[in-house]
Amino acid sequence: MKIVCKNKKAFHDYHIDKTMEAGMVLTGPEVKSLRAGRANIKDGYAQLKNGEVYLYNIHISPYAFAVHSVTDPLRVRKLLLHKREIKKLIGKLNEKGVALIPLKIYFINNGKAKIELGLARGKKLYDKRAALKEKQSKRDVQRSLRQQY
Repeated sequence: MKIVCKNKKAFHDYHIDKTMEAGMVLTGPEVKSLRAGRANIKDGYAQLKNGEVYLYNIHISPYAFAVHSVTDPLRVRKLLLHKREIKKLIGKLNEKGVALIPLKIYFINNGKAKIELGLARGKKLYDKRAALKEKQSKRDVQRSLRQQY
């Protein structure tokens, strides 16, 4: 599995309840660009529209050597999910404060690009502070253990 890009900010801003894997409908130059690691999913999100899931604000840079078709880097991309997964999402996304956030884009062993989506709830400012404090305390404990040995 080759990871193209991760959304590290999502784990800081959201509580991730559940994750799922989805395929993406891409053009040839977009796949080449992803293989080169030229993507940004920081501002991305997914929404349901007409019983299908679409991905918004994912920036895949144009492939430099593509001559026949230059696509918009921020175009809306369709996600490939099973019907039963979409039905589960419909129920979850109707709740207030729940969003579908992309966590990472990667290639699986047979060469297909996949995206990991997370059902997320926004964190409050005090939750973010508590998470940072806990992370810092764990780092201090690890540092002190290393110094003892």
